[in-house]
Amino acid sequence: MKIGSILILSALSSLFLSCEDVLDTKTVNEWDDNKVWKLSDLAQGVLMQAYSAIPNTPNCFDNNFLDAATDNAVTNSYGSGVYKAAIGGITGADNPIGNWDGCYKQMQNIHEFLEKGLRDDLSYDRTNPETDAAIKKRLEGEALFLRAWWGFALLQRYGGRTDEGEALGYPIITHFVTIEEAKQLDKFKRNTYQECVRQILQDCDLAMKKLPATYTGDDAIVGVGNIGRATSMAAAVLKSRVALYSASPAFQSSDTITLNHGSDYSVIDPEGYQKQWEHAALISNAVLQLQDFGKYTPLKANNIADAPTTTPTDFVFRSYFNTNGMETNHFPPFYRGTAHTVPSQNLVDAFPAIDGYPIGESAEYDPDFPYEKRDKRLDLNVYYQGRSFGDNNTNIDVVAGGKDSKEFHPQASRTGYYLAKFMSRKKDMLAPIQKLSAIHYNPLLRKSEVFLNFAEASNEAWGPKVKGPDCQYSAYDVLKMIRHLSGGLPENDAYLEEMSASKEQFRKLVQNERRLELAFENQRYFDMRRWLLPLDESVKGVIVTRDANGTLSYATETVEERKFNDVRFYYLPLPHAELLKNPNLKNNIGWDNN
Repeated sequence: MKIGSILILSALSSLFLSCEDVLDTKTVNEWDDNKVWKLSDLAQGVLMQAYSAIPNTPNCFDNNFLDAATDNAVTNSYGSGVYKAAIGGITGADNPIGNWDGCYKQMQNIHEFLEKGLRDDLSYDRTNPETDAAIKKRLEGEALFLRAWWGFALLQRYGGRTDEGEALGYPIITHFVTIEEAKQLDKFKRNTYQECVRQILQDCDLAMKKLPATYTGDDAIVGVGNIGRATSMAAAVLKSRVALYSASPAFQSSDTITLNHGSDYSVIDPEGYQKQWEHAALISNAVLQLQDFGKYTPLKANNIADAPTTTPTDFVFRSYFNTNGMETNHFPPFYRGTAHTVPSQNLVDAFPAIDGYPIGESAEYDPDFPYEKRDKRLDLNVYYQGRSFGDNNTNIDVVAGGKDSKEFHPQASRTGYYLAKFMSRKKDMLAPIQKLSAIHYNPLLRKSEVFLNFAEASNEAWGPKVKGPDCQYSAYDVLKMIRHLSGGLPENDAYLEEMSASKEQFRKLVQNERRLELAFENQRYFDMRRWLLPLDESVKGVIVTRDANGTLSYATETVEERKFNDVRFYYLPLPHAELLKNPNLKNNIGWDNN
């Protein structure tokens, strides 16, 4: 474990954050350690570093979305880490998705704050002891939430099976590690996956007791001036996510699940496995029933780009940015962008027809007009041939020689599609004389995710239509609601009814709904792996041609092969440098010689 450079250093930094409508970065001079823990603003700044390290934008992988390393998309940026991940170029020495060092650095910041930033001799309000105590209570809750956040970041990236069949997570550390302790490598080894889950859930539970559900009103402690900080609702939603991962097949030990080959696995302890899903479902159900949680709210384009200054109710933890960087990175070249991440034909095909059936089974789908009569979430995510581009009064044209084709510009889309989600619709957004900006939100935790988490876990625990104990929904109820409200599919959803005939069929539908709802929110990469889905599906694009009469025809082509044909690709390797330093660390399956 690289404690020498990750865990020894003090959390002093030049980055401090002020939470008004968003956590803004400010710089100050470096201070002596004794000064920091006597001045409340500087002490709080140590904790703020754990906020500032959370990516501000969703395209945080070399200006790409992580979906570009899945069947949802590809990247046009061949020098990016995402491209390396997409073609199987990850190694223990070069892992563009990993963040071992960064996660443990933030753990150090958090632990140093918990040990020094809440002492009696440090005051956050010198005139009112009750206010001082209330601020410290909230700050402690924030620190516990952030420890859970960064703990899950480690678990999500490095949790996995070993060659011996153990399900391991990360080395749990709950205090500031000194230089002397860091040298004692025998103290640091990977905890079991479930031990890590319990630690994260415990931190979330403690945080929930100390944090407000939301920030409202003018109060200095829990008022709107603190929006952007952690809340009890955010901790609850994080609990739901962590519990879902803990029940997933990829993270069970060999006592519960046998990995046969690639995506093939066998459940050898059905009762124990089902109990894991029951636990996950009941945790999500408890979150759904929290006071003020509310009903399901469909995501709209103006929730995440050209957005209001008031945070959408669906977002319980988010970042905020008012720039044109998203558009610069992903607009088509004709509109002065560089089209880094572009959606795939695979993703487009995953959106059902308007009657709810997959396009290969629907009477409503017409291959000559492939984008008509489709689930309305297609337009939320994708710009396709003939679609009007924002408010520019021009249409996308990927026909050979068209303004958005590879023949027109070498940086044009490889797939024939462009990204719509998170993109501003403003006309002339990137005009060279006067570029515009747009308010964007990056939803880090959404209420909608809890509905999806519950549907998945409830189906695995009790089946599609059974309501678990004290549950207000069944998995069927949730998907019916999401498909109708978000996708515009009929309330009398015949395909949903057909798929609810068995747990296995319904699982496929749940997985697809999650794919559509959370597209380009950097979840598909990890979802595919925790589900042990096949990872070797070729990524396809569209070829659009126009005949002499102006009639369009559509064909598909393979744009990128994904040769993930080994079980090791379901997990990420531990950093090679850490394994060299600490022989107590076991690597994930198949990575010892890679």
